[in-house]
Amino acid sequence: MTAEAERILVESGAVQEGHFLLTSGRHSPVYVEKFNVLQRPRYAEQLCKMIADHFRDQNVEVVAAPAVGAIIIAYEVARQLGVRSIFAEREEGNWVFRRGFALSPGERTLVVEDVVTTGGSVEQVLSVVRGHGAQVVGVGILVDRLISPVDFGAPLFSCHRVSLPTYTPDECPLCAKGLPVTKPGSSGLTTSP
Repeated sequence: MTAEAERILVESGAVQEGHFLLTSGRHSPVYVEKFNVLQRPRYAEQLCKMIADHFRDQNVEVVAAPAVGAIIIAYEVARQLGVRSIFAEREEGNWVFRRGFALSPGERTLVVEDVVTTGGSVEQVLSVVRGHGAQVVGVGILVDRLISPVDFGAPLFSCHRVSLPTYTPDECPLCAKGLPVTKPGSSGLTTSP
């Protein structure tokens, strides 16, 4: 799976080099722009099939994700499994299900995410899912770049696992060289170190 996923990530232009500020607050010379993959349905379908196939025998009833990028992943994995998809979003600093989304106690839920560095968003969605009394059957992610192993309390499947360097801003060698840092994503801000 990893070799095929890596090919898709490279072919789609998702793997980028520079000086990036990650959502986790850490800096990295490499960034995976998941939307370069997700804007191409054929690639999204192939990667999501890896996740769906891995959890196909787990009787998944719903696929849940954090907003925004993982919404597409949740939808496609759910479509392939023939179940519904929902997403959590931030409301006053907390992750919640809105828009009529809900989980029933015991409902078998697969949590998916795009690129994971610290696992923070996954942990928050897992908390919301468990807070509804649903049963987490697993966590599926496109790219696992965890800086240290995280126990999500459920089986973890990654389409691609990669060890990319990340640094705190204080220890970042790119900042030390005076290279401007780019915050990828919706804001696209570039700032000086």
